[in-house]
Amino acid sequence: MSKNKMALIGGSGLEQLELQKNSEIITIETPYGKTSSPIFKSVFKHVEVFFISRHGLKHEFSPTKVNNRANLWALHHLGCSQIIATTAVGSLREEIKPGYLVFPDQFIDFTRFRNITFFDDFSNGEIKHTAMADPLDKEIRKELISICTQLGFDYHPKGTVVTIEGPRFSTRAESHMFRHWGADLINMSTAPEAALANELDIPYAAIAMSTDYDSWKSEEEGVNMKAVFAVFKANAEKVVQLLQAYIANF
Repeated sequence: MSKNKMALIGGSGLEQLELQKNSEIITIETPYGKTSSPIFKSVFKHVEVFFISRHGLKHEFSPTKVNNRANLWALHHLGCSQIIATTAVGSLREEIKPGYLVFPDQFIDFTRFRNITFFDDFSNGEIKHTAMADPLDKEIRKELISICTQLGFDYHPKGTVVTIEGPRFSTRAESHMFRHWGADLINMSTAPEAALANELDIPYAAIAMSTDYDSWKSEEEGVNMKAVFAVFKANAEKVVQLLQAYIANF
């Protein structure tokens, strides 16, 4: 992997980035099928940035249908030395308000139908159980937090994100259960991506934007798609500014 190559995975609300302008478009056939979108290669001074849209350029893939193994394999094949992913999340804590950025340090995998490993067949003698105690990279998070502080954005430096299968949102009972488990955030993407990146030895971090309070607040309406996208759209420029500054310092 090259130290001058990094990857960005765009989540809901960031299917396309201004960073992609004048990009080289790369299509890769992987052992796991097609990637969610073409990969866009851009060069910024000394760094090559490879961008892929998690849900497709038109958001055509539901969370369950995202081909995470193909996406991660392709980024590894291109030699990316680290991955930063963006994700919309629901907040399970009062202090993590809508519009805040969060840099998760832990995940709980509550998915059920995903392909979550490259090592699901031991018959060829390749036995691998990947360590996953600290699945989100500390050094990338540290740099992102530093930049976020400089930019004056509201943020939380860490948190546990529970990844659910989706595409439906949580019931109120589930939302309360996740809170009791110790989760601070909820989404539908981080756990499979982070696990696969760790299996490939690629440092991975996520920029999470809180868009709502999920369904645990009984005095408020439960989470709905319209509200999620409205908040994310209003605050997406924060994520873009953060990524631009990170790339400049890479």
